[in-house]
Amino acid sequence: MKDFEQKVVDLYQKQEKSTYQIAEELNTYPNKIRRVLIKHGVEIKDRSAAQKLALKKGRSKHPTDGTKRTEETKIKISSQLVKHWDDLDDKERKRRSLESKKRWNNMPKSKQQEIRSKATQAIRVSAVEGSKMERHIATEIRKLGYKVELHKKIIISENLEVDLYIPELNTIIEVDGPSHFYPIWGQEKLEKQMNADLRKSGSLLSKGYAILRVKSCGEESLAEKTRLTNIVLEKIKDIGYNFPVRSKRFIEVE
Repeated sequence: MKDFEQKVVDLYQKQEKSTYQIAEELNTYPNKIRRVLIKHGVEIKDRSAAQKLALKKGRSKHPTDGTKRTEETKIKISSQLVKHWDDLDDKERKRRSLESKKRWNNMPKSKQQEIRSKATQAIRVSAVEGSKMERHIATEIRKLGYKVELHKKIIISENLEVDLYIPELNTIIEVDGPSHFYPIWGQEKLEKQMNADLRKSGSLLSKGYAILRVKSCGEESLAEKTRLTNIVLEKIKDIGYNFPVRSKRFIEVE
């Protein structure tokens, strides 16, 4: 076994460090660490086991440490969180709606028509294979060593489908196209879309997921696509190192 590979195995097994910590220490990336471990038959801990180990080693603090929750308490917390998003909707919807309307009205008519046309085409393609931005983000996250599922049904009872799902991190990424923040189909539909987005986020948060909502205009330049993706990757690394407390699990990227 090479010195580098031996060190990786020792850090993982003897010092019980995570793949992310080892990658940082050895100035490489988590996926390479995972490949070395798999090559030498080392069992990779799943997210649950890794989180328990992090708690044991003091690398992260469990948000409910020292509390014992009954099922009734869990339901109450879930309901309160959803209500929080319902309340936020009234204030945020009005503010965001007015801002979006102003930006839209200031656009040339030709630009508005171009956005409508591209949005229609993107919706058709996205429904089958995911948007360009979704696929790009998924590809880059996989390079970090994580499994990414596109258009995953998460909460079956509520028929909730998410754009990107990272099982190991219990994290969801929603890539919001222009119809989520521009009134390209009219002001009423925009407000309904914003309301639906907030309710969806609230429902997912109440189930314990972390959510990243990425604002995508649909036709970003390579530089802009890279900028947004790099922000997402940094957030994913943070979540992988220390899963955020409930109040910080909703993250907007724009």
